[in-house]
Amino acid sequence: MVLTFLHIHPPQPIIFRDLKPSNVMLDRHGRIRLVDFGIARVFQSGERVTMVGTEGYSPPEQYRGSTEPRVDIYALGATMHHLLTKQDPRQEPPFSFQNRPVQKANPFVSPGLVRVVERALEYDMDKRYASADDMQRALASLDAASSATFGAPNVVRSQTQPIWRFACEDEVRSSPTVWQGVVYVGAYDHNLYAISAEQGKFVWKYPTDGSIGSSPCVLDGRVFVGSADRTLYAINTESGRISWTCPTQGSIWSSPRAMFDHVFFGSDDHNVYAVNARNGRVAWTYSTDGKVRSSPSIGSQGVYVACEAGAIYELDMGGKSRWRFRAQRGITSSPTLTDEMVYVGCQDRNVYGLDIRSGWAVWRYRTGGPVISSAASDLGLVFIGSTDKALYALDADDGHLVWRYETEGQITSSPAVGKDAVYIGSVDRHVYCLDARTGELRWRYQTGGPVTSSPCVVDGVVYVGSHDRYVYALPA
Repeated sequence: MVLTFLHIHPPQPIIFRDLKPSNVMLDRHGRIRLVDFGIARVFQSGERVTMVGTEGYSPPEQYRGSTEPRVDIYALGATMHHLLTKQDPRQEPPFSFQNRPVQKANPFVSPGLVRVVERALEYDMDKRYASADDMQRALASLDAASSATFGAPNVVRSQTQPIWRFACEDEVRSSPTVWQGVVYVGAYDHNLYAISAEQGKFVWKYPTDGSIGSSPCVLDGRVFVGSADRTLYAINTESGRISWTCPTQGSIWSSPRAMFDHVFFGSDDHNVYAVNARNGRVAWTYSTDGKVRSSPSIGSQGVYVACEAGAIYELDMGGKSRWRFRAQRGITSSPTLTDEMVYVGCQDRNVYGLDIRSGWAVWRYRTGGPVISSAASDLGLVFIGSTDKALYALDADDGHLVWRYETEGQITSSPAVGKDAVYIGSVDRHVYCLDARTGELRWRYQTGGPVTSSPCVVDGVVYVGSHDRYVYALPA
């Protein structure tokens, strides 16, 4: 890339400062050349100069007199946006690229190329590629089959068809759980369903008195699930008959977690509960500052859970608080644990990486919308969705953006990771499979309704629910 050459030119880098289509020429040998170096300038760190350039192609910092390499990266992104959409940025409001998505004007452009262009056009230059060489590597990594050619249709590398689908009687927002060849999932028709994982055949269902958005868990032959009727249910996995119930004073949207012979869950009555898994007796409760719709995570040192008042807690196994972290808005996202960190999203638009020992915020990353999705952690990355329609892959150590994939609807579903792929549902009605390392689309499947259920990946099959009232089994 010619910009790489200019930006590392000895003895000092050269900043072109006026990259646009009219300054890019194709010579008779088919080689692309830059012309008109009239305002190019040797880079001096911290230097401020008179604003020059072309409106629409110049980044905001260039209007403030800044001259540094990321000025040219923005202009290259603006040039690519113009060529892909045929929208001249000189005829549009300044810095409005985010309001004019590439794929809206040209649906044949690959998601990978769109992400490269969008990152180059970040308003905040610290979020752009650090160098032209970084951007060149990102472009080179795009798979030839999924890269856009100007005006040529893009073909998703593979389509997928369901292995089976099972019809419930109302929306499926609960996330499936698979145990010993059976899929357990709740629905808004008030029922908990048991479905054969291999063939999608009905096994049994158990009716509650309220909608089920809570996702079930299984321990020692019992499946546990909460209901909007304010009750946690323990149901025999073989017979579908009730073993015991635990009433609370609020609806239960929090998904239970079972470990150490106990079931942990939250309620809209502001309490976190630990109950005996065998008989349903309450071992302890902990009162939080708000409704608990976050699902607890169980670590070797304690229980981690958040509330709608914006606090996340570490509790010991006896229900005593060890530390509390407070964010600016409510937390519906469930904590995700590693040996060193707790990752959680927040309605204040941030994803937080907290030290697991102290609750201190090691890093935070701001997305474009409230974060309801819970994180998945693998491959040194943290994957999480946002209501800004994007799935983010963040570096687990420092929270910097590795890649972002934008869908056409809000993402409140939580991602699942398996064999270098990440799976996510979107309100745009699709289930997506992306390469976990690059964010490239592998396949997507359209259901008949929004997908807020979180995928469950077991033995090469993706199980997920949809608002169209079906549970789907898709090949991973």
